[in-house]
This record gives sequence, C-alpha cells and structure tokens, in this order.
Amino acid sequence: MSKKTTGARLKIQGRLMLDEEIAFGPGKAELLDAIQTAGSISAAGKKLGMSYRRAWMLVDSMNRCFQQPLVQTATGGTQGGGTQLTAMGLDVLKRYRALQIEINRLSEQHFSEFKSLLRKKPVPPV
Repeated sequence: MSKKTTGARLKIQGRLMLDEEIAFGPGKAELLDAIQTAGSISAAGKKLGMSYRRAWMLVDSMNRCFQQPLVQTATGGTQGGGTQLTAMGLDVLKRYRALQIEINRLSEQHFSEFKSLLRKKPVPPV
C-alpha cells in the first residue's frame, strides 16, 4: 500500500528506453527488489499487488532488452522452483538505484525555482 503524498514537489522518474519499450524504470526496479526478497516471481507479484502474468511480462521485457538476462528461473525439483537475480540483474539494479539518488538530488536542487510559483492547493475545477 503506497502513501499518498500531498503538497508541492518535483517528481522526476528515470526510465531506460530501448526503442519504444521501457527496458528499466521504477516499477521494474521495485519488482527486482521483490524477486530478490521473495525468491519467486509469483510471490514478488503478490507482494506488489500485481498478477503473476503482469510480473512475468515485466521480467520477460527486462530479459529481452538487456544483453544478458536480469532474472533467472529454476523449475521444479525436490526443493521446488525459484527465481533469482543474475549478476547482470544485481548490477543494473545497483546502477539504477544510484541514478535515482542523483535524480532525487537534482529534483530537490531545482524545485526551489518552482516552489514560490505554485499555489498552496490547486484551484478546484470549474
């Protein structure tokens, strides 16, 4: 469950695009974090409130966009299947988190230029 943020702010999100496909962005980073914690695409999807199909489609998209897969799955066996991030997946996630920190720093730095121009609350629509 996400918190509703109120008040003025500058929100910038970084998305890595490959042609028209989002290769990586905030949602995919969140999914990789959940996969790393939960050990499965299904459990990660549930944790994030998305269907297995949606989670799998996001994983498939990432794996198709990068030179090496970011997520690796193992099927069945006595211990059951499982999912883990590859070395490439861990590296991409680390680099993306560093990018997010830099984007947030820049947002905070430049927001002051706009803050004084904004109202306290939006005027209700007519």
